[in-house]
Amino acid sequence: MAFFDGFQETRRDGADGVRLRVRIGGTGPPLVLLHGHPRTHTTWHRVAPLLAAAGHTVVCPDLRGYGRSSKPPTTDDHGPYSKRAMARDVVALMAGLGHGRFAVVGHDRGSYVALRTALDHPDAVTHLAVLDCIPIVEHLDRADARFAEAWWHWFFFAQPDKPERAILADPGAWYGGDPAVMGEENHADFRAAVHDPAVVRAMLEDYRAGLTVDRAADEADRAAGRRVGCPTLVLWSARDDLEQLYGDPLRIWADWAADLCGGGRIDSGHHMGEEAPDQLAAALVPFLAA
Repeated sequence: MAFFDGFQETRRDGADGVRLRVRIGGTGPPLVLLHGHPRTHTTWHRVAPLLAAAGHTVVCPDLRGYGRSSKPPTTDDHGPYSKRAMARDVVALMAGLGHGRFAVVGHDRGSYVALRTALDHPDAVTHLAVLDCIPIVEHLDRADARFAEAWWHWFFFAQPDKPERAILADPGAWYGGDPAVMGEENHADFRAAVHDPAVVRAMLEDYRAGLTVDRAADEADRAAGRRVGCPTLVLWSARDDLEQLYGDPLRIWADWAADLCGGGRIDSGHHMGEEAPDQLAAALVPFLAA
């Protein structure tokens, strides 16, 4: 399959003066795909055409701070890189494209943006699918020695200055990435991003926001009893560690989603969109059609 066959790359407005690099293709009910760390939107290059062929207008942005999207100055509270700010980007982007309501699928860090979009903008989101995640506050509430050993990077990335210095000393060694697995074009886009100091700083701000303002937002919603109202699907990688750390993720998501439509394992490592695109699309298409 050609790289993003039938899609066009463009620049569109997000919120707060942010400009987003976006790839758009297909026709039909609108669907946003939100990537994770340290990828860009090109991580979806094998899945997006399948979803477009299934009858969706598929919109794939680089999150603010990532890839070639804007990297706004940060603040002491890391608010410009909060998932709330990124959710505003998603809503503004889709409104600018003429879509007041849309489905959203997020992977890894993008899943936190997807969740925040559904919680903060319930009238905009028709369906929510979250891949390889539980809410940030649920991770942190369960942070034990196993979590610290496996997910130590959350806490290292949140430190001032040192993670930038460590990563930028040799981004290729830090992030790895195999073009044979990722696809040549996707790997080239990812590699250019992680070698850009401004991208690295912004990605780290995403993690700093995660342990501060994002955690506080989750805690406030949980205390107020707010839940996602739209149909919600939860998928996770069979060869990653989410299930090993927490057991059945659906049990955790049951407290966050009023209309939990199930989910399950995808037979892949963490980057399921790259490693198991057909299986992922096969899980998403009937859910989005319901």
